[in-house]
Amino acid sequence: MTTLSVRPLTVEDWALYRTVRLAALADAPEAFGSTWELEQAFTEDRWRERLARRNQFVAQDGDRTYGLIGIVPVEAGRAELVSMWVHPDGRGRGVGDLLVRAALRWAKDHDCPRVELRVAEENDRAERLYARHGFQRTGRVQAVRPGELRREFAMARTEPAG
Repeated sequence: MTTLSVRPLTVEDWALYRTVRLAALADAPEAFGSTWELEQAFTEDRWRERLARRNQFVAQDGDRTYGLIGIVPVEAGRAELVSMWVHPDGRGRGVGDLLVRAALRWAKDHDCPRVELRVAEENDRAERLYARHGFQRTGRVQAVRPGELRREFAMARTEPAG
């Protein structure tokens, strides 16, 4: 990876988004609140609608996509980081840091000083990534998916005023 860059996706990028999202769900099903089985049946319109509602970024080197992250405004001053995934070939190479920085830059540019996320328990690598960017556990815990025993915990960071 020599020319790794991060760019936002538009609704016209729906097919790339679908490909990367399904790869993420297949690679790390335990990390997401959705499933490959559910999302592989989404229509083009559903993928386009998702991209219209959220700010999704990809990390790429040429034509190869190495990761995905989304950030969704929740309310005034607060956004949620979602859909974070790094391809196995990109792990340990700074891809996650680039993606998190892009999402946090979007949050800052859109007056969302508080950014929250959820991470599956035992995903120590993800927790370390988020901690490097100022996220801390909030104490909230919930099931990854309704009815499951696996849990995820909330993390948050607030950009200092000024």
